[in-house]
Amino acid sequence: MSSAAAATSQIRQMSNFILQEAHEKANELRVRTEHDFNLEKQTLIHKAKLDVVKEFEEKAKEEEVKARIQKSSEIGASRVSKMKYRDTLLAQLLTSATQRCGLVSGDANYSSLLKALVVQCLIKIEENSVTIYVRSEDVSKCEAVLPSAIQEFVAIMKQKANVDLKPDVTLNSDPSKHLSKETSGGVIATADQGRIVCDNTMKARLELVYEELLPSIRAILFPEGQ
Repeated sequence: MSSAAAATSQIRQMSNFILQEAHEKANELRVRTEHDFNLEKQTLIHKAKLDVVKEFEEKAKEEEVKARIQKSSEIGASRVSKMKYRDTLLAQLLTSATQRCGLVSGDANYSSLLKALVVQCLIKIEENSVTIYVRSEDVSKCEAVLPSAIQEFVAIMKQKANVDLKPDVTLNSDPSKHLSKETSGGVIATADQGRIVCDNTMKARLELVYEELLPSIRAILFPEGQ
């Protein structure tokens, strides 16, 4: 083989080698590119899945919170409604009791009750000069029992405290200051120019008893758990 032919053959071999290397590098680059692409794609898909799951969880939590708020609102509204209903029943009960209390003034023993109420006021108010107030329809009844009420008060103070009193007890004579019909009867005693007051009207006594018995009334009307 001539030197020219040998040189040509060598050049061809080198060219083939370079081409082969180029193909291998190209193939290697293609494989790596596909691998990187697939990896990136998987990463993006995984991230998208995580985002979807996160969004779903957030939405679920939002719906859960909304449901809790709605339930709480419904429970609150139910409680308010129940409380209003109970308050209405209690108000009706007090109104009914007040109406029945008003019947006491028509009883035959009402004068004796007025006397007892006056005595109680004099004991509670602890003043020597006292003014008694009643309804206009009770003026004559109170006038009739006032002397004996004062006498009984003096006797009680003598017995209990061993003191001799000469109280100045007067019955209000000003029609504009008579007690209203809403008091349902009874008396109010004042002293020290009206700065000391003892309310012994039927309405006041009923309200006092009502407040004292309210827990028991609630327990009877609204048993626990109902």
